[in-house]
Amino acid sequence: MTDARIRPALPADVPDVRRVIDAAFRPYIARIGLVPVPMEADHAANVAAGRVFVAETPTAGAAGPARVTGLVVVDRRADHLHLDTVAVHPGAHGTGVGRLLLEFVEAHARALGLPEIRLFTNALMWENQRIYPRFGYEVVERGATGPYDRIHYRKRLD
Repeated sequence: MTDARIRPALPADVPDVRRVIDAAFRPYIARIGLVPVPMEADHAANVAAGRVFVAETPTAGAAGPARVTGLVVVDRRADHLHLDTVAVHPGAHGTGVGRLLLEFVEAHARALGLPEIRLFTNALMWENQRIYPRFGYEVVERGATGPYDRIHYRKRLD
C-alpha cells in the first residue's frame, strides 16, 4: 500500500497537476481520437477554486520533497459530489494511489453531507469500466456529449 497523503492542491502545484494529468491521459489520445477533456482544463482555476486534491508521495529515502503522484478534481453539487477527474501518474500505477484517491473522494462527500458521488468516463477508456464497479460505482447511463461517448456512474453513500 502507498504511504501517500492527500491534501488540497496549492497554486505551486499547478505544474505537477498538469504533469500528472498529461501523463495519465496522453495514452488515450490515439485510442479515442481526441484530446481527453482533463488535458484541456484550466488547472490553475481548478486549484484556485479548491477543487483539486493531490496525492503526495515521499521520495525515496524521504530526504527530498514529496512528489505529486495522483490527484482528483471534484465539484460539489446540490445533491452529489461530481468526481470530475481521477489521474494517477503511470509511474505510480499499482501502488495504491488510485485506491487512496477514491477513498478520499468518498470520505470528502460524506464530510460534505452529500448522499452520492457521480462521475463519467469515456467509453473507450475501458480500464475504468473495470475499476469503478470494484469501488461500488454503478452504471446509470451511456450517452454522447459532443464527440465524447461517455458512461455515467454513481455511488450511493450510506
